[in-house]
Amino acid sequence: MDLKAKKETLRLLTNGVYVLASRNGDDYGVATITWVSQVSFQPPLVMAALRKDGNVFRCLGASGVAVLHVVGSDQKELAQKFFSTTKESDGLLNGEPFTEGKTSAPVLKDLSAYLECKLVDICEDYGDHAIVILEVVEAKSRGTVVPLVVNESPWKYGG
Repeated sequence: MDLKAKKETLRLLTNGVYVLASRNGDDYGVATITWVSQVSFQPPLVMAALRKDGNVFRCLGASGVAVLHVVGSDQKELAQKFFSTTKESDGLLNGEPFTEGKTSAPVLKDLSAYLECKLVDICEDYGDHAIVILEVVEAKSRGTVVPLVVNESPWKYGG
């Protein structure tokens, strides 16, 4: 296989930019992710691919709850904050204000569209990312959000 062609072609798959947030007690995990898709209407299910060594994966596995936030096209700086280790301080996660959602997972106040979810299943058997299946139990959208997509961001992930 031509490795350059593989990388370039896989990067053409359309992926949005999201922030997934979870918590297990006082331990918070928040990460910017890109591999997300709806996989069922009834019940409403989404899947996400997560790094197995990440804080958000650990918190989600322990608590069974998470919030999937849609990043707007004008929110690249906010998304960038969650490429690093999650730090909670004075009611902020990596400097961003949050509240507790209905599931107890953190809802970032400055991201206008989000899905609160409960964990349905985790598959760690294939590849370097785990696949998580999440059931949507609450949804909010405040205003119009134009989603940020990877191809229109400064980042490259995939391939």
